[in-house]
Amino acid sequence: MSWTLHCSTGCGYTAPGDKLASLCPKCAQPLAVHFDHQPARSSIGTETSLWRYASALPLAKGETRVTLGEGMTPLLELPHVAREVGVRRLWVKDEGQNPTASFKARGLMMAITRAKALGLPGVCVPTAGNAGIALAAYAAAGGMPARIYAPRTTPPPILGSIRAYGVELELVDGHIGDAGKATMQFAKETGFFNLATVREPYRVEGMKTMGYEVAEQLGWELPDAIVYPTGGGEGTIGIWKAIGEMIEWGWLPSEVVRPRMIVAQASGCAPLVRAFHAGDDKATPWENPETHASGLRVPGPFGDRWTLRTLRESHGDAEAVDEAAIRAGTFTLASRAGIDAAPEGGCALAATAQLVQTGRLSRDASVVVFNTGSGASYRW
Repeated sequence: MSWTLHCSTGCGYTAPGDKLASLCPKCAQPLAVHFDHQPARSSIGTETSLWRYASALPLAKGETRVTLGEGMTPLLELPHVAREVGVRRLWVKDEGQNPTASFKARGLMMAITRAKALGLPGVCVPTAGNAGIALAAYAAAGGMPARIYAPRTTPPPILGSIRAYGVELELVDGHIGDAGKATMQFAKETGFFNLATVREPYRVEGMKTMGYEVAEQLGWELPDAIVYPTGGGEGTIGIWKAIGEMIEWGWLPSEVVRPRMIVAQASGCAPLVRAFHAGDDKATPWENPETHASGLRVPGPFGDRWTLRTLRESHGDAEAVDEAAIRAGTFTLASRAGIDAAPEGGCALAATAQLVQTGRLSRDASVVVFNTGSGASYRW
Protein backbone atom coordinates (compact mmCIF):
# COMPACT_ATOMS: atom_id res chain seq x y z
CA MET A 1 0.00 0.00 0.00
CA SER A 2 1.23 3.51 -0.80
CA TRP A 3 -0.63 5.09 2.11
CA THR A 4 -1.10 4.73 5.84
CA LEU A 5 -3.87 5.84 8.17
CA HIS A 6 -3.20 8.48 10.83
CA CYS A 7 -5.49 9.83 13.53
CA SER A 8 -6.83 13.21 12.44
CA THR A 9 -6.27 14.64 15.92
CA GLY A 10 -2.54 13.92 15.91
CA CYS A 11 -2.78 11.53 18.86
CA GLY A 12 -0.05 9.40 17.27
CA TYR A 13 -2.06 6.37 16.15
CA THR A 14 -1.20 4.94 12.73
CA ALA A 15 -2.37 1.88 10.82
CA PRO A 16 -1.56 0.28 7.46
CA GLY A 17 -3.75 1.30 4.56
CA ASP A 18 -4.67 -2.26 3.60
CA LYS A 19 -6.56 -2.93 6.84
CA LEU A 20 -10.25 -2.31 7.46
CA ALA A 21 -10.51 0.77 9.65
CA SER A 22 -13.19 2.93 11.15
CA LEU A 23 -12.32 5.35 13.98
CA CYS A 24 -9.07 5.76 15.88
CA PRO A 25 -8.99 3.04 18.57
CA LYS A 26 -7.08 5.36 20.92
CA CYS A 27 -9.34 8.44 20.89
CA ALA A 28 -12.41 7.43 18.79
CA GLN A 29 -11.84 10.30 16.34
CA PRO A 30 -11.70 10.08 12.51
CA LEU A 31 -8.73 8.62 10.69
CA ALA A 32 -7.07 10.36 7.74
CA VAL A 33 -5.14 8.98 4.78
CA HIS A 34 -1.45 9.91 4.57
CA PHE A 35 0.40 9.05 1.36
CA ASP A 36 3.85 7.51 1.56
CA HIS A 37 4.81 9.08 -1.77
CA GLN A 38 4.54 12.56 -3.27
CA PRO A 39 2.77 12.37 -6.63
CA ALA A 40 3.99 14.96 -9.12
CA ARG A 41 1.59 17.37 -10.79
CA SER A 42 2.73 15.86 -14.08
CA SER A 43 1.05 12.60 -12.97
CA ILE A 44 -2.39 14.15 -13.48
CA GLY A 45 -4.14 12.16 -16.18
CA THR A 46 -6.35 13.16 -19.07
CA GLU A 47 -9.63 11.71 -17.81
CA THR A 48 -12.56 14.10 -17.71
CA SER A 49 -13.42 12.87 -14.23
CA LEU A 50 -11.83 13.05 -10.80
CA TRP A 51 -9.83 9.97 -11.73
CA ARG A 52 -7.38 12.30 -13.48
CA TYR A 53 -5.97 12.54 -9.94
CA ALA A 54 -5.65 8.76 -9.51
CA SER A 55 -2.04 9.08 -8.36
CA ALA A 56 -3.30 11.02 -5.33
CA LEU A 57 -6.14 8.63 -4.45
CA PRO A 58 -6.09 5.47 -2.29
CA LEU A 59 -6.25 2.84 -5.01
CA ALA A 60 -3.68 0.04 -5.07
CA LYS A 61 -2.36 -1.49 -8.27
CA GLY A 62 -4.81 -3.99 -9.71
CA GLU A 63 -7.80 -2.79 -7.68
CA THR A 64 -11.02 -1.99 -9.50
CA ARG A 65 -12.50 1.49 -9.59
CA VAL A 66 -16.24 1.71 -8.94
CA THR A 67 -16.98 4.80 -11.00
CA LEU A 68 -19.83 6.55 -12.79
CA GLY A 69 -17.72 9.38 -14.22
CA GLU A 70 -17.88 11.66 -11.17
CA GLY A 71 -15.98 14.91 -10.77
CA MET A 72 -14.59 17.69 -12.99
CA THR A 73 -17.78 19.65 -12.46
CA PRO A 74 -18.09 23.17 -13.94
CA LEU A 75 -16.50 26.14 -12.20
CA LEU A 76 -18.56 29.06 -13.49
CA GLU A 77 -17.46 32.66 -13.09
CA LEU A 78 -20.45 34.97 -12.51
CA PRO A 79 -19.40 38.65 -12.75
CA HIS A 80 -22.98 39.95 -12.46
CA VAL A 81 -23.66 37.88 -9.34
CA ALA A 82 -20.31 39.01 -7.91
CA ARG A 83 -21.46 42.62 -8.25
CA GLU A 84 -24.75 41.83 -6.52
CA VAL A 85 -23.01 40.01 -3.68
CA GLY A 86 -20.36 42.72 -3.44
CA VAL A 87 -17.09 40.88 -4.15
CA ARG A 88 -14.48 41.41 -6.85
CA ARG A 89 -14.76 37.95 -8.44
CA LEU A 90 -17.11 35.05 -7.78
CA TRP A 91 -17.27 31.52 -9.16
CA VAL A 92 -19.80 28.78 -8.46
CA LYS A 93 -18.59 25.19 -8.42
CA ASP A 94 -21.70 23.27 -9.53
CA GLU A 95 -21.62 19.86 -7.86
CA GLY A 96 -25.17 19.20 -8.99
CA GLN A 97 -23.61 18.09 -12.29
CA ASN A 98 -22.18 14.94 -10.68
CA PRO A 99 -23.69 11.48 -11.15
CA THR A 100 -26.45 11.18 -8.51
CA ALA A 101 -26.76 15.00 -8.67
CA SER A 102 -24.60 15.99 -5.71
CA PHE A 103 -21.08 16.22 -4.32
CA LYS A 104 -21.75 13.04 -2.34
CA ALA A 105 -20.94 11.03 -5.47
CA ARG A 106 -17.25 11.76 -4.91
CA GLY A 107 -17.02 10.44 -1.38
CA LEU A 108 -19.28 7.44 -1.75
CA MET A 109 -17.47 6.42 -4.95
CA MET A 110 -14.22 6.26 -3.01
CA ALA A 111 -15.78 4.52 -0.02
CA ILE A 112 -17.39 1.83 -2.19
CA THR A 113 -14.19 1.38 -4.19
CA ARG A 114 -12.30 0.68 -0.95
CA ALA A 115 -15.12 -1.50 0.41
CA LYS A 116 -14.92 -3.68 -2.70
CA ALA A 117 -11.14 -3.93 -2.43
CA LEU A 118 -11.44 -4.98 1.22
CA GLY A 119 -14.07 -7.63 0.42
CA LEU A 120 -16.76 -6.27 2.73
CA PRO A 121 -20.09 -8.15 2.78
CA GLY A 122 -22.24 -5.02 2.57
CA VAL A 123 -22.45 -1.36 3.47
CA CYS A 124 -24.89 0.94 5.23
CA VAL A 125 -25.25 4.67 5.80
CA PRO A 126 -27.48 7.24 7.50
CA THR A 127 -28.47 10.08 5.22
CA ALA A 128 -30.13 13.46 5.10
CA GLY A 129 -30.72 12.71 1.42
CA ASN A 130 -27.92 13.01 -1.10
CA ALA A 131 -25.52 10.56 0.55
CA GLY A 132 -28.27 7.95 0.33
CA ILE A 133 -28.69 8.43 -3.39
CA ALA A 134 -24.93 8.25 -3.91
CA LEU A 135 -24.47 5.13 -1.80
CA ALA A 136 -27.40 3.44 -3.56
CA ALA A 137 -25.95 4.16 -7.00
CA TYR A 138 -22.37 3.17 -6.24
CA ALA A 139 -23.38 0.06 -4.32
CA ALA A 140 -25.40 -0.98 -7.38
CA ALA A 141 -22.46 -0.23 -9.67
CA GLY A 142 -20.15 -2.23 -7.42
CA GLY A 143 -22.55 -5.13 -6.92
CA MET A 144 -22.66 -4.66 -3.14
CA PRO A 145 -25.65 -5.09 -0.81
CA ALA A 146 -26.59 -1.83 0.93
CA ARG A 147 -28.98 -0.58 3.61
CA ILE A 148 -29.84 3.12 3.96
CA TYR A 149 -31.52 4.88 6.89
CA ALA A 150 -33.17 8.25 6.27
CA PRO A 151 -35.49 10.58 8.22
CA ARG A 152 -39.13 10.44 7.12
CA THR A 153 -38.89 14.18 6.45
CA THR A 154 -36.33 13.66 3.67
CA PRO A 155 -37.62 15.23 0.41
CA PRO A 156 -39.72 12.65 -1.49
CA PRO A 157 -37.76 12.99 -4.77
CA ILE A 158 -34.60 11.97 -2.91
CA LEU A 159 -36.32 8.98 -1.32
CA GLY A 160 -37.69 7.98 -4.72
CA SER A 161 -34.22 8.12 -6.24
CA ILE A 162 -32.82 5.93 -3.47
CA ARG A 163 -35.53 3.32 -4.00
CA ALA A 164 -34.96 3.36 -7.76
CA TYR A 165 -31.49 1.84 -7.30
CA GLY A 166 -32.95 -1.21 -5.59
CA VAL A 167 -31.29 -0.91 -2.19
CA GLU A 168 -32.97 -1.41 1.17
CA LEU A 169 -34.32 1.88 2.53
CA GLU A 170 -35.56 2.30 6.10
CA LEU A 171 -37.29 5.50 7.22
CA VAL A 172 -36.90 6.67 10.79
CA ASP A 173 -38.63 9.27 12.90
CA GLY A 174 -36.50 12.27 13.83
CA HIS A 175 -33.36 13.61 12.15
CA ILE A 176 -30.14 12.21 10.71
CA GLY A 177 -28.79 11.61 14.22
CA ASP A 178 -31.62 9.15 14.78
CA ALA A 179 -30.87 7.55 11.41
CA GLY A 180 -27.25 7.29 12.51
CA LYS A 181 -28.18 5.35 15.64
CA ALA A 182 -30.26 2.89 13.59
CA THR A 183 -27.39 2.47 11.13
CA MET A 184 -24.88 1.69 13.88
CA GLN A 185 -27.21 -0.90 15.37
CA PHE A 186 -27.76 -2.54 11.97
CA ALA A 187 -24.00 -2.63 11.30
CA LYS A 188 -23.37 -4.23 14.69
CA GLU A 189 -25.99 -6.92 14.06
CA THR A 190 -25.09 -7.80 10.47
CA GLY A 191 -21.43 -7.04 9.85
CA PHE A 192 -22.30 -4.47 7.18
CA PHE A 193 -19.78 -1.62 7.25
CA ASN A 194 -21.00 1.81 8.34
CA LEU A 195 -19.98 4.47 5.80
CA ALA A 196 -21.32 7.44 7.77
CA THR A 197 -19.53 10.78 7.34
CA VAL A 198 -15.90 10.61 8.61
CA ARG A 199 -16.56 7.33 10.43
CA GLU A 200 -14.28 5.75 7.81
CA PRO A 201 -11.27 7.40 6.16
CA TYR A 202 -12.10 7.26 2.46
CA ARG A 203 -15.10 9.50 1.83
CA VAL A 204 -12.88 12.50 2.60
CA GLU A 205 -10.43 11.23 -0.05
CA GLY A 206 -13.11 11.46 -2.71
CA MET A 207 -14.23 14.85 -1.44
CA LYS A 208 -10.75 16.34 -1.51
CA THR A 209 -10.73 16.18 -5.31
CA MET A 210 -12.93 19.29 -5.26
CA GLY A 211 -9.87 21.15 -3.99
CA TYR A 212 -7.65 19.82 -6.77
CA GLU A 213 -10.23 20.81 -9.35
CA VAL A 214 -10.67 24.36 -8.10
CA ALA A 215 -6.92 24.92 -8.26
CA GLU A 216 -6.57 23.39 -11.71
CA GLN A 217 -9.61 25.17 -13.12
CA LEU A 218 -8.23 28.50 -11.85
CA GLY A 219 -4.92 27.93 -13.62
CA TRP A 220 -3.18 26.60 -10.50
CA GLU A 221 -4.12 29.57 -8.41
CA LEU A 222 -6.32 29.72 -5.33
CA PRO A 223 -9.21 32.06 -4.47
CA ASP A 224 -9.19 34.25 -1.39
CA ALA A 225 -12.09 32.35 0.13
CA ILE A 226 -14.10 29.16 -0.35
CA VAL A 227 -17.67 29.16 0.96
CA TYR A 228 -19.06 25.68 1.55
CA PRO A 229 -22.56 24.75 2.78
CA THR A 230 -21.77 22.33 5.57
CA GLY A 231 -23.72 19.62 7.34
CA GLY A 232 -21.36 16.82 8.31
CA GLY A 233 -18.18 18.63 7.32
CA GLU A 234 -16.45 16.21 4.97
CA GLY A 235 -16.46 18.61 2.00
CA THR A 236 -14.82 21.42 3.96
CA ILE A 237 -12.33 18.98 5.51
CA GLY A 238 -11.52 17.38 2.17
CA ILE A 239 -10.86 20.63 0.31
CA TRP A 240 -8.52 21.86 3.05
CA LYS A 241 -6.69 18.52 3.00
CA ALA A 242 -6.24 18.82 -0.77
CA ILE A 243 -4.80 22.32 -0.45
CA GLY A 244 -2.24 21.09 2.06
CA GLU A 245 -1.31 18.15 -0.16
CA MET A 246 -0.89 20.32 -3.26
CA ILE A 247 1.52 22.59 -1.40
CA GLU A 248 3.41 19.68 0.20
CA TRP A 249 3.75 17.89 -3.14
CA GLY A 250 4.81 20.95 -5.13
CA TRP A 251 1.62 21.24 -7.20
CA LEU A 252 1.38 24.78 -5.82
CA PRO A 253 4.24 27.06 -4.69
CA SER A 254 5.07 26.90 -1.00
CA GLU A 255 4.42 30.63 -0.62
CA VAL A 256 0.88 30.47 -2.05
CA VAL A 257 -1.73 32.15 0.11
CA ARG A 258 -4.26 29.56 1.20
CA PRO A 259 -7.95 30.45 0.99
CA ARG A 260 -10.09 31.16 3.99
CA MET A 261 -12.47 28.24 4.48
CA ILE A 262 -15.97 29.49 5.32
CA VAL A 263 -18.82 27.29 6.53
CA ALA A 264 -22.42 28.20 5.63
CA GLN A 265 -25.27 26.75 7.70
CA ALA A 266 -28.99 27.34 8.16
CA SER A 267 -29.94 29.39 11.20
CA GLY A 268 -32.36 26.61 12.17
CA CYS A 269 -29.48 24.13 12.46
CA ALA A 270 -26.09 25.77 12.93
CA PRO A 271 -24.03 23.78 15.46
CA LEU A 272 -20.70 24.54 13.74
CA VAL A 273 -21.42 28.27 13.46
CA ARG A 274 -22.33 28.42 17.14
CA ALA A 275 -19.23 26.49 18.20
CA PHE A 276 -16.91 28.53 15.98
CA HIS A 277 -18.06 31.88 17.34
CA ALA A 278 -18.00 30.58 20.92
CA GLY A 279 -14.37 29.53 20.47
CA ASP A 280 -15.20 25.90 21.20
CA ASP A 281 -13.23 23.00 19.75
CA LYS A 282 -16.32 20.83 19.37
CA ALA A 283 -19.99 21.45 18.62
CA THR A 284 -22.89 20.94 20.97
CA PRO A 285 -25.76 19.15 19.17
CA TRP A 286 -28.43 21.54 17.91
CA GLU A 287 -31.83 21.34 19.57
CA ASN A 288 -34.88 20.86 17.31
CA PRO A 289 -33.09 21.25 13.94
CA GLU A 290 -35.28 22.82 11.27
CA THR A 291 -34.45 23.85 7.70
CA HIS A 292 -35.77 23.02 4.24
CA ALA A 293 -32.15 22.53 3.14
CA SER A 294 -32.17 18.91 4.31
CA GLY A 295 -28.45 18.39 3.70
CA LEU A 296 -27.77 21.00 6.38
CA ARG A 297 -30.12 19.40 8.91
CA VAL A 298 -27.26 17.69 10.77
CA PRO A 299 -27.57 18.64 14.46
CA GLY A 300 -24.51 16.77 15.75
CA PRO A 301 -21.83 16.43 13.05
CA PHE A 302 -19.26 13.83 14.01
CA GLY A 303 -16.59 15.70 12.06
CA ASP A 304 -17.08 18.81 14.21
CA ARG A 305 -13.59 18.94 15.72
CA TRP A 306 -11.87 18.43 12.38
CA THR A 307 -14.08 21.01 10.68
CA LEU A 308 -13.60 23.65 13.39
CA ARG A 309 -9.86 23.07 13.30
CA THR A 310 -9.94 23.59 9.52
CA LEU A 311 -11.74 26.92 9.93
CA ARG A 312 -9.23 28.17 12.47
CA GLU A 313 -6.16 26.96 10.55
CA SER A 314 -7.42 28.80 7.47
CA HIS A 315 -8.40 31.98 9.38
CA GLY A 316 -11.86 31.24 8.08
CA ASP A 317 -15.36 31.97 9.28
CA ALA A 318 -18.81 30.50 9.78
CA GLU A 319 -22.16 32.09 8.97
CA ALA A 320 -25.79 31.09 9.44
CA VAL A 321 -28.64 32.37 7.26
CA ASP A 322 -32.38 32.15 7.67
CA GLU A 323 -34.84 30.26 5.47
CA ALA A 324 -35.88 33.32 3.48
CA ALA A 325 -32.27 34.14 2.65
CA ILE A 326 -31.64 30.52 1.60
CA ARG A 327 -34.61 30.65 -0.76
CA ALA A 328 -33.49 34.01 -2.15
CA GLY A 329 -29.95 32.75 -2.74
CA THR A 330 -31.25 29.64 -4.46
CA PHE A 331 -33.49 31.72 -6.71
CA THR A 332 -30.61 34.05 -7.56
CA LEU A 333 -28.48 31.16 -8.75
CA ALA A 334 -31.31 29.86 -10.91
CA SER A 335 -32.70 33.13 -12.29
CA ARG A 336 -29.45 35.06 -12.63
CA ALA A 337 -27.02 32.27 -13.57
CA GLY A 338 -29.06 29.35 -14.90
CA ILE A 339 -27.80 27.04 -12.13
CA ASP A 340 -30.46 24.67 -10.82
CA ALA A 341 -29.10 24.90 -7.30
CA ALA A 342 -30.05 22.93 -4.25
CA PRO A 343 -31.01 25.06 -1.24
CA GLU A 344 -27.62 24.30 0.26
CA GLY A 345 -26.03 26.20 -2.64
CA GLY A 346 -28.44 29.06 -2.03
CA CYS A 347 -27.35 29.05 1.60
CA ALA A 348 -23.69 29.40 0.60
CA LEU A 349 -24.43 32.35 -1.69
CA ALA A 350 -26.56 34.07 0.95
CA ALA A 351 -23.86 33.54 3.58
CA THR A 352 -21.30 35.13 1.23
CA ALA A 353 -23.47 38.23 0.84
CA GLN A 354 -24.01 38.52 4.60
CA LEU A 355 -20.29 38.26 5.30
CA VAL A 356 -19.59 41.07 2.85
CA GLN A 357 -22.33 43.22 4.36
CA THR A 358 -20.91 42.77 7.86
CA GLY A 359 -17.34 43.45 6.76
CA ARG A 360 -16.07 39.94 7.52
CA LEU A 361 -15.34 39.24 3.85
CA SER A 362 -13.50 41.84 1.80
CA ARG A 363 -15.18 43.42 -1.20
CA ASP A 364 -11.87 42.91 -2.98
CA ALA A 365 -12.02 39.15 -2.44
CA SER A 366 -12.13 36.42 -5.06
CA VAL A 367 -14.56 33.75 -3.85
CA VAL A 368 -15.55 30.23 -4.86
CA VAL A 369 -19.05 29.32 -3.69
CA PHE A 370 -20.09 25.68 -3.78
CA ASN A 371 -23.50 24.52 -4.92
CA THR A 372 -23.48 20.99 -3.56
CA GLY A 373 -26.48 19.50 -5.35
CA SER A 374 -29.32 19.78 -7.82
CA GLY A 375 -32.49 21.71 -7.07
CA ALA A 376 -34.50 19.02 -8.88
CA SER A 377 -34.00 16.74 -5.87
CA TYR A 378 -35.99 19.13 -3.68
CA ARG A 379 -39.05 19.83 -5.80
CA TRP A 380 -42.29 17.91 -5.40
